[in-house]
Amino acid sequence: MTRFAFTVEFDGRPFMGWQRQAHGPSVQQAIEDAITAVTGESATIHAAGRTDAGVHGIAMRAHADIAKPLTPFRLMEALNAKMRSQPVAITACVIVPDDWHARFSCTARSYVYRIVNRRPPLTWEKGLAWRVTQPLDAQAMHEAAQQLIGLHDFTTFRSVHCQSASAIKTLDRLDVIRSGDRIDIHAAARSFLHHQVRSMVGCLAFVGTGKWSAEDLRAALEAKDRAALGLNAPPDGLYFVSATYP
Repeated sequence: MTRFAFTVEFDGRPFMGWQRQAHGPSVQQAIEDAITAVTGESATIHAAGRTDAGVHGIAMRAHADIAKPLTPFRLMEALNAKMRSQPVAITACVIVPDDWHARFSCTARSYVYRIVNRRPPLTWEKGLAWRVTQPLDAQAMHEAAQQLIGLHDFTTFRSVHCQSASAIKTLDRLDVIRSGDRIDIHAAARSFLHHQVRSMVGCLAFVGTGKWSAEDLRAALEAKDRAALGLNAPPDGLYFVSATYP
């Protein structure tokens, strides 16, 4: 049995999320079905994180144990061939030690949220970014975001369906960077709560339009109450960017 680690890129629009679902297609199912087709084995693929319906992946890390003797390159090529009809691609494949785990060995995860701040509708980026038509003050958003850095109780920014044992997390990075009509929000932490990034982005958008002040954002954090949330941003603009390992 060999443990293979994959780097996975995917367009989240057709999927119910990363995790296998009974009520619709998932990225996990697409890869596991491809593994079965290639090897004849029923392997389970474990990922560094889970993504919601409509959320995308630039470099999700995952692993699976496979008995069939294959080189990483041959396995990658075969899986990509089987998934040709779906927007999922294995961009890298390596053999890792048996105690390496895509989720439990991961020490940091990074996301980027993409906003397009303009009046005209999106064309080829529809479903791949969040269009905000009101002018956004990215500098005010960035300055307010720094209040969320560090160790906090993020209950306000946590989905009611979150399965994490604790709402206390340490946020390492939350930067708002504007280039033309594009605003990218970069978030990094060891782990995130369900909907945490989308909820933080939604509240930062309130700051950007002037609906909220930086003090309002701080008050929402300190409320530790989901009812204090301003807005949960849509999944369209969210991308899993990277996972870090020792």
